Amino acid sequence: MIRATDSKIDSKFVPTPPRDLPTLLGRPPDGWRARMFDVIFGTDTPAGRRFDIVLVILILLSILVVILDSVPAIYSQYSGVTSVLEWGFTLLFTIEYIARLVCVQRPLRYARSFYGIIDVVSVLPTYLSLLLPGSQVFLDVRILRLLRVFRIFKLTLYIEEYTRLGEALVASRRKIMVFLSVVLMLILILGTVMYVVEGPENGFTSIPMSMYWATVTITTVGYGDIVPHTPVGKAIASFMVLLGWGILAVPTGIVSAEMTSQKMSRHAPRGTPRQCGACGSGDHDPRAHFCKDCGAPLAPAQG
Repeated sequence: MIRATDSKIDSKFVPTPPRDLPTLLGRPPDGWRARMFDVIFGTDTPAGRRFDIVLVILILLSILVVILDSVPAIYSQYSGVTSVLEWGFTLLFTIEYIARLVCVQRPLRYARSFYGIIDVVSVLPTYLSLLLPGSQVFLDVRILRLLRVFRIFKLTLYIEEYTRLGEALVASRRKIMVFLSVVLMLILILGTVMYVVEGPENGFTSIPMSMYWATVTITTVGYGDIVPHTPVGKAIASFMVLLGWGILAVPTGIVSAEMTSQKMSRHAPRGTPRQCGACGSGDHDPRAHFCKDCGAPLAPAQG
């Protein structure tokens, strides 16, 4: 549960929900710009839904081209085809970006927003490749084009669950930080123990190297490049693997509990915020019977 004093601090970290973006940008009163606005930013109309579906498909196809273009065998045979496809996607996304700026009343606000910056970053590398052909400074100009993968961030504009997940992560960030600090302490302690038990002759040449081994072991990855050889070391490694299974479930439970709490709060009946008569804490859930801080009974909700 987030305190009332923390809500103001947390709000600046939460991204603007997609449903509020059209309101922030401003809809033109009438004319062709208003009709274009309803198609591009509207999700409650058939035209708007079709536009979103087509745009998501184009984004996924452009990302697929980027992935295939990075395969040497495909690039050597079909570089011309992938280049034409990439330029086609770039022109389409450029037209889309210009259309978004034209149909809103506050184009500068969209240009400086997260999604506006992603629009520019996703098409800019293709245009930069025209200015740097055969440059001796860069071994491969195509490295710049890898930034096109950032187009996938545009998908967050159309999926509201991304916002819900982001809010849950922000609300539970303190618990996650505490969890990570405990994991880091375990890695430091167990890595040091393994350095003492195994020693440099078994690959544990230093405490940082032992901490690296402890990290990949406690996360159940286990690359196998460093393994214990002594019976005591193997016993410790077995304990860490079992411990890792339990540790992996903790952050999932934290975020899931926070998402459930937020969902219940959104659907809970609204009433007058209550304060605890014992400690003065506020912002309690309308259905709560006891204070979330001191446990004292709360007065019944009003309204």
